[in-house]
Amino acid sequence: MTEILERRAAITGIGQSQVGRRLFRDPLELTLDACLAAIADAGLEPAQIDGLATYPGATGPAGFSGAGITEVHDALRLELSWYEGGMESPGQLGSVINACMAVACGLATHVLCFRSVWEATAAAKTGAIGVAAAAGGGGRAGGVRASGAMQWSLPFRAFSAANWIALYAQRHFHEYGTTKEQLGQIALNARRNAAGNPSAVYRDPLSLEDYLEARVISTPFGLYDCDAPCDGATAVIVSRAEVAGDLRRPPIRVEAVGSALRGRPSWDQFDDMTTMALRDAGAMLWERTDLRPADVDVAELYDGFSFITLAWLEALGFCGKGESGPFVEGGARIARDGELPLNTQGGQLSGGRLHGYGFLHEACVQLWAEGGERQVTAREPQVAVAAAGGGPLASCLLLTRG
Repeated sequence: MTEILERRAAITGIGQSQVGRRLFRDPLELTLDACLAAIADAGLEPAQIDGLATYPGATGPAGFSGAGITEVHDALRLELSWYEGGMESPGQLGSVINACMAVACGLATHVLCFRSVWEATAAAKTGAIGVAAAAGGGGRAGGVRASGAMQWSLPFRAFSAANWIALYAQRHFHEYGTTKEQLGQIALNARRNAAGNPSAVYRDPLSLEDYLEARVISTPFGLYDCDAPCDGATAVIVSRAEVAGDLRRPPIRVEAVGSALRGRPSWDQFDDMTTMALRDAGAMLWERTDLRPADVDVAELYDGFSFITLAWLEALGFCGKGESGPFVEGGARIARDGELPLNTQGGQLSGGRLHGYGFLHEACVQLWAEGGERQVTAREPQVAVAAAGGGPLASCLLLTRG
């Protein structure tokens, strides 16, 4: 059998900055807070970091990135053997997968991976700027003619991924009978878990009635189906497995990764409009391990919009195709004491939009049994999956306690 190279990598430290709405703090400062916390958590010094990885780098609409490779490299005075950052990757966790490959190939020993956002403050300062600005939208405000895929959606006022993902959800509702009440269990579960997360943006109780009565954003999505923009940064250290055991913490092993895209790289021309690139990344993950979905103790699955989590549940084989609605119905199965504890920090719907790194951070928190009020206690988690992305972007990691 071909060696599974990602098993040469381990996560040895994690860090997170202050998280909140409109913090009005310098985004590089938030980024460095998370990076230094992760380095210290691993028991390392900055001088020992010889790799650096991020998504998306210093690019994107205002607030979408808090810092790029060059800024962090210089601020920490790192001496790097390898680094990378950019938009064209398999979702937000693609940078962590790249780091795993770098240490597996001997290009680096300890890679600092980071992701930071300051969307809440940016919106308050400049007015909200949607994904369209990063995808060639421009529009009237920018005086630029729309190009690429955006030229077909902007004339219909489909400015946002909320519109695009809503169409996937509508198709799933039509094909499989998924209901708004079932979809709502993702939001309700997130809010219950956020109550135990002191960093969460929203911690007040949320009822099904509250959820159903919320204003419509893009049918079938209401307000609580959409993640909460915030400011914050997250960092993880990816180390070579053979040296990871000498560090401060027991290492978290990378068992397998998923990054495949076997369909079209398109938001609206995928071959199956009830799923996304998640289908291919999830399939790849299980092709690289003997573990099965039933072995997973905790799942941290992207919820930029609630339907994406349903799609990940199917893509990762936790339920059959089209069965995610009944799987989450009532919420018991995905609760912290349920069959598959899901998004234990409150996800992005209530915890705040920290992108995929927030889910990876929480997977490590759970495996190290440091979740406090939100820790899964029905069993001691040994295996976790962290997954991020939607549309044509998706990446996931299967992690085990060392």
